[in-house]
Amino acid sequence: MNIRRVTIPLLLLTALLGLAVAWIPGGVAPSYDKREVRIPMRDGSRLFTAVYAPRDASRSYPILLQRTPYGVAPYGADAYPQRLGPSEELARDGFIFVYQDVRGSMMSEGDFVHMRPLGTPERGNDTDESTDAWDTIDWLVRNIPNNNGRVGVWGISYPGFYAAAAMIDAHPALRAVSPQAPIADWFVGDDFHHNGAFFLAHSFGFLAGYGYPRPAPTTELPKPYAWPVPDSYDFFLEMGPLREANRKVLKNRVPFWNELMRHGDYDDFWRARALRPHLKNIRPAVMTVGGWFDAEDLFGTLAVYQAVEASSPAAHNILVMGPWDHGGWAQSDGDALGAVRFGAETAVHYRREIEFPFFRHFLKGSGALDLPEASVFLTGTNEWRPHSHWPPRSGRPTSFYLREGGSLAREPDRGDAAGAFDQYTSDPRRPVPYIDRKAAGMARDYMVGDQRFASARGDVLTYATGALEEDLTVAGPVIVSLEVSTTGTDSDFVVKLIDAYPEEGPADRAGARDGSMGGYQQLLRGEPFRGRYRNGFSRPEPFVPGRITPVEFSMPDVYHTFRRGHRIMVQVQSSWFPLVDVNPQRSVDIYGADENDFQEAVQRIHRSRSAASSITLIRLD
Repeated sequence: MNIRRVTIPLLLLTALLGLAVAWIPGGVAPSYDKREVRIPMRDGSRLFTAVYAPRDASRSYPILLQRTPYGVAPYGADAYPQRLGPSEELARDGFIFVYQDVRGSMMSEGDFVHMRPLGTPERGNDTDESTDAWDTIDWLVRNIPNNNGRVGVWGISYPGFYAAAAMIDAHPALRAVSPQAPIADWFVGDDFHHNGAFFLAHSFGFLAGYGYPRPAPTTELPKPYAWPVPDSYDFFLEMGPLREANRKVLKNRVPFWNELMRHGDYDDFWRARALRPHLKNIRPAVMTVGGWFDAEDLFGTLAVYQAVEASSPAAHNILVMGPWDHGGWAQSDGDALGAVRFGAETAVHYRREIEFPFFRHFLKGSGALDLPEASVFLTGTNEWRPHSHWPPRSGRPTSFYLREGGSLAREPDRGDAAGAFDQYTSDPRRPVPYIDRKAAGMARDYMVGDQRFASARGDVLTYATGALEEDLTVAGPVIVSLEVSTTGTDSDFVVKLIDAYPEEGPADRAGARDGSMGGYQQLLRGEPFRGRYRNGFSRPEPFVPGRITPVEFSMPDVYHTFRRGHRIMVQVQSSWFPLVDVNPQRSVDIYGADENDFQEAVQRIHRSRSAASSITLIRLD
């Protein structure tokens, strides 16, 4: 297995590099003046802000604002980055670019709160990220010379959350907002948890580097966690139960890790940090952007778009989804991910043909805007397609049933035989790895990874159709309906939707970056579900050993064509390590469990007529 160095969170990486990707030949300094200001908020706190304004003062410019907890380096009135704004096109076109340390981070005053809960419209002097954005925009349009009175906000990942918060009770000058991979809910589907299951490798790596509190305002950027071994699988097995993280590594110095450990269920702590309930009466134009293979905030991207669409039908609300990992539209050409290629520089197309016209139209009032409701990239056939609704209304739910002998078919088994099930033994001391190689931290390209290594394991069930006789395109959520039983009292169920390539075929047909991909089993969508939450994330409930029990959930949308000759494949397993922490398979507090709480369990996936397990795809004809 190859050892691969895993990237750290995108916006943290950007800050650490000092925005060092050159958009502007010769750097920024020749074309822009820089000011560092401290903008007062309504409660008196001052937020550190860097303003880059074009030196050409003969005309007015709109403002593009990013609010971030990752630092606005380089600090110092004479220190300039080489890159400004989200793209070369916008930097060249002429904007005032503003970067702000959010409350309590880096050089800003106040206390930092992760996913600071949003208040109500009757805030008074109370503050949150919406009011801080409002106060910042108000100060900018009143105090920055040569601005045209129009402001846009953008951000990726955590800054995507701050961008989304800015459009709540928005300042009148805020005309365009682009939340990109925004965080929407840290328990249901983003970053730290997916369906209540703890995303261990990502959470630990992020907080072990970034989670230490700032003792005082500082320009010293956080350092990424230095993994002591090349393989996180070995690292976390050696660490043991989650309760050992503080004793062995974190030393009780990471407050938010402790919050994660204290709030194992979807309680008021998590509900207060959920973004979607606040996305109402949205007035600015909104362009939500994400990647089909975003390992961190795919859920949040789709959730923010859908929430605005439902609550604010009059808003100009559009969606862009490309074949990218987390932030790949901003930091790559977008022609490939892992071993899979997409036939074009998809990220370049996005920056030039979608993002640039969007901001130019709404902030400068110039340039035609001919963007559909949804600009979405269809993987498999590798083409951009426009849609007037997302998911497309013409989609037809089509179920595929898990059948005897590892088959996947359109009809369930006809009989009700007592032995109509498949089973495996899930051993928490030998969990199923999530990738086929060594990696320190979370390998973000796992979302297109080859699953043949998993197919060969006895604790993974694999089901597949025969070779397709014609192309089949699916668009929308993946709906999982399992009938399970277990010898334990708790269990995770990981379900994976896979495109199984023909054993032989042209490399270009298979989409290979290098060489042939014959037999490749490409992950399209995979999600864990923590079984205790099958009746609600706030209502953990143990399994009754041996009792057949339904487990149903939806996985985030896909948009993919299974090509003729390919097979649709589904895998079911009960661990995905160390992407997801190991379930003890006993109904205990997982975050406080000790070694003795972990036990083997026999998991059965039932497939009789009265207890049929299936996966439902939204098919486009």
